[in-house]
Amino acid sequence: MTDRAVREAADRTPGGEHQPDPRRWQALAVTLVAGFMSLLDISIVAVALPSVQEGLDAGPSSVQWVVSGYALTFGLALVPAGRLGDAIGRRTMFLAALSGFVLCSAIAGAASSTGVLIAARLTQGVAAGALAPQNSALIQQMFRGAERGRAFGFYGATVSVSTAVGPVVGGALLALAGEADGWRWIFYVNVPIGLVALVLAARLLPRGRGGPRGHVDLVGVGLLGCGVFAVMLPLVLAEAGGLFRLWWSFPLGTVLLVVFVWWERRVAGRGREPLLDIGLLVGTPGYGSGVLLGLVYFIGFSGIWLVFAVHLQSGLGYTPLWSGLAVTPFALGSACSAAIGGRLVERWGRTLTVVGLSLVVGGLTATALILLAVPSGAVGLAVAPALLVAGVGSGWVISPNTTLTLRNVPVSTAGSAGGALQTGQRVGAAIGTAALPGAYYAVLAASGRSSSTAAAVAIGVASASAVVALAVGVVERRSERRGSPARTTTRSSGDGSAVQ
Repeated sequence: MTDRAVREAADRTPGGEHQPDPRRWQALAVTLVAGFMSLLDISIVAVALPSVQEGLDAGPSSVQWVVSGYALTFGLALVPAGRLGDAIGRRTMFLAALSGFVLCSAIAGAASSTGVLIAARLTQGVAAGALAPQNSALIQQMFRGAERGRAFGFYGATVSVSTAVGPVVGGALLALAGEADGWRWIFYVNVPIGLVALVLAARLLPRGRGGPRGHVDLVGVGLLGCGVFAVMLPLVLAEAGGLFRLWWSFPLGTVLLVVFVWWERRVAGRGREPLLDIGLLVGTPGYGSGVLLGLVYFIGFSGIWLVFAVHLQSGLGYTPLWSGLAVTPFALGSACSAAIGGRLVERWGRTLTVVGLSLVVGGLTATALILLAVPSGAVGLAVAPALLVAGVGSGWVISPNTTLTLRNVPVSTAGSAGGALQTGQRVGAAIGTAALPGAYYAVLAASGRSSSTAAAVAIGVASASAVVALAVGVVERRSERRGSPARTTTRSSGDGSAVQ
């Protein structure tokens, strides 16, 4: 039996051998604070771009990299950082990534030129991407059974709320600090919070590592990084015409990812640790479908915030703060339902995500209709109930999907598997942030500058992506109900790991 097989067998050992860390909930709180900061920085900067452009006398294409560059490097770092965490220790990777994130935040806030700001944001994205897979892997490592579902519930609430409240927090900071230099505090605010989290993480996070030190698949890192970069680059530069100028990057990225799959199979066939075990996608119940569901769902989930920001501020004249407050019902509904969903996921399984996606579809469809029917002055209040319903549904999608996708994954590969899951989400987010604003501007031009019509169509596109995710969830639910042996054994083991 290989070392890897021995580790996986240990991961699957039920009950008795797992000694829960008495400080696991405190450790979880610290990791979620750090994760909240890193995910918040994806959306919080969007409302400050005009202030950044004026303060640094930068052009629109340069300022776009402040948002797009972060998203790009974030996505590139996920799987390699997850694998490194598996190999050298999640605590070590978490502390290193958080230190880098805090340092880059300080540099970004103090930036005296656009070049310095972009460089800081690119590096900050790498640190955030290295941080993210350690969160899900540490949950896999510290929790079992129903506790793991609850922990992922809090994690899902963090993902949902951090993305949704970014515009609110950004608008509030600009209102408090002033538009001239308020954008700097969007970065500075990470520094004291991050330093406190760093000290607490060093005290509370469990020591140890998921796998042996040694082999890291550098060829796999290069192939995956180049492939993801080639796919994401036209998407993150879509507003600057990247979809048309860089169309050739999509087939190039596809070829590189196919070669990556071939290479990983070859590495595994030689008995060495691959960067990502491709067998997880096809041989681990629920993993491949969960990755696909997350990718499709994040297309709509990530894109709607940009559409609302543009529609409410440019179309209806809302301030950044009021624009952010208008979407707060979604964030509140998502936060509450995600925490509840963590308790229900073990009992409901995929039924929970199916119900959640149904609520998202209904809520977003109602939102699109309200945008068409309600006078502009009443939009903020009128869409609140529909956004609340969609938010409740979203809370029953993100965290339960994470739990269900990773529940059969051995703890020894939890970092790379969690990184791959989040890479799919980042690619979906990149598609969404390109496609939904693109749909908005296309309809805006074709409809005689009707911002309400354009926003309604874009939100309808988000609802359509949720319908596709719902179809994936229904198929997976039927597979789950058929009760394959792997699933049945997993559910009965009580420790959240597969038993074969």
